Amino acid sequence: MSRKGIKAIKIPAGTTVSANNGIIDVKGNLGSLQVKYPSFINIVVNGDSVKVERTKDDKEGKTFHGTVASNLMNAIHGVTLGYTKKLKIVGVGYKAILGGKTIAIHAGFSGFGAKEVSIPANLKVTVPAPQEIVINGFDKELVGQFAASIRSIRKPEPYNGKGIMYDNEIIVRKVGKTAEGTKK
Repeated sequence: MSRKGIKAIKIPAGTTVSANNGIIDVKGNLGSLQVKYPSFINIVVNGDSVKVERTKDDKEGKTFHGTVASNLMNAIHGVTLGYTKKLKIVGVGYKAILGGKTIAIHAGFSGFGAKEVSIPANLKVTVPAPQEIVINGFDKELVGQFAASIRSIRKPEPYNGKGIMYDNEIIVRKVGKTAEGTKK
């Protein structure tokens, strides 16, 4: 039994949830999202709460029960409060420059200059400092995917700690060859 799926999900004020034909529509003050669900899952909306129920009691039914409930909670949280990811850029000469609908990442690519990345329509990206990027949006999947694509431009490396990393990410540092070779 899914622990998330059996609990009723509260709907905050100003948010509406409706379900029909395998799609849950969630509308709030930040935007609207759609969550798909299979035919063996029932969505019951009762005033200020939503209940996710399953009609099929096999492995697939149990799996989708928790998944649909979790996706619905993420959608409700997103259209109500939104999601934020912060990235920091570490390295000499590494920086981000925001320009309209694109963001330019200077991350030590000799001969290529900056990597230009276009910003998706539903996201708000700010650069409060040259070594910091803040991504805001109401779709958790889109915010996470865009942050991961920015991070993949120059992943943090373990020897010097340079690269693009999440704000709360801990990089496990490695000792170089010369430090190990002197211990005889």
